Amino acid sequence: MIKVLIADDQELIRQSLQIVLNSRQDMTVTDVAADGQEVIRCVRKNVPDVILMDVRMPKMDGVQCTKIIKESYPQIKIIILTTFDDDEYVYNALKYGASGYMLKGVSMDELVGAITTVYNGWAMINPDIAAKVLRFFSQMAQADDTISVREKDMEELTRTEWKIIAQVEKGASNKEIAKNLNLSEGTVRNYLSTILNKLDLRDRTQLAIWAVQTNVRKRVET
Repeated sequence: MIKVLIADDQELIRQSLQIVLNSRQDMTVTDVAADGQEVIRCVRKNVPDVILMDVRMPKMDGVQCTKIIKESYPQIKIIILTTFDDDEYVYNALKYGASGYMLKGVSMDELVGAITTVYNGWAMINPDIAAKVLRFFSQMAQADDTISVREKDMEELTRTEWKIIAQVEKGASNKEIAKNLNLSEGTVRNYLSTILNKLDLRDRTQLAIWAVQTNVRKRVET
């Protein structure tokens, strides 16, 4: 049973998500919160597995809330729910440890899939805005917030693994990677797990940032 906390300052959204998620046999909503401070209180009372986190909330926004929660509860997965004009907020939330970035207005099936994905240890970025997020990763690559990978770990990567990393750099989903490289989705998932272990990276988000920083696509193409 996946325990979910819903954080949104709009009552209608909180109620709607609560009804839908509680109707599922594999999920339960532990709490709902209207602002960041309330989120933290709820987490201390009932530690959830996944938080659906609105970005713009009163008293404390979703970015600051994400930072505080991940410092004390690193095991909690956080999915940021946002609109197109929230790019900078989401970039910082991902930097602080959020596992997902989803647009408000996605279908419930997509949102449920995202919850399951991050619960199982993967990152989830809405394909429609992956390119926009990666632009922020590019900016990050020019700054001091770099992700380091040891040269000897990079040398262990196979040709296929490099191709998969290049696809991640483009913002491709597992389904798209499978299609582009003529692999099954299960095989892609296994490859990604192996890649993360080899490079000692936390999740797909860190892999994408590192891929942009090191210009992996150029390396694969040459």
